[in-house]
Amino acid sequence: MIEMLVTNLPMALCLMLGAGLIIVEVFLPGFGLPGISGVVLVGVGTLLAGMHFGALVAVGLLLVIIAVLAVLISWVLRSAAKGAMCGSELFLHEKDELGGGHADMQAFVGKRGKTMSVLRPAGIGDFDGVRLNVVTEGSFINSGTDVEIIRVEGSRIVVRPTDGL
Repeated sequence: MIEMLVTNLPMALCLMLGAGLIIVEVFLPGFGLPGISGVVLVGVGTLLAGMHFGALVAVGLLLVIIAVLAVLISWVLRSAAKGAMCGSELFLHEKDELGGGHADMQAFVGKRGKTMSVLRPAGIGDFDGVRLNVVTEGSFINSGTDVEIIRVEGSRIVVRPTDGL
């Protein structure tokens, strides 16, 4: 029994360490040292299995390892995206940089200012020292014209001239 364990220990270590390195590679950018080492170790473990047990066993073992790795990587990625690992610092998170700012932009509705550039229909407006990218409702507005912010649609700030008001 012990002789069988000692004989098969290098094969088992190569296969387990190789599979572990391949899983680690999933979380690292690019295809680097852990991935290459993992593939080499799985290959060496498969060759050792082929030498001890025959080619058919080695091919079967390789297919089982590939299937188990596919299931493990799928499970780890799913739990990383939706589970407890989601808050981990290892994973990139989308930041809603503009999302919180849209509500703040509603405070500008009704503010009056001057155009800093020609609006045809987009350009720059100055509102109490704050320069904003603004658009008109479709009309052409010259630079230096008094305008008022009439609505904010997401990141789009719509203005109209105040001369006729």
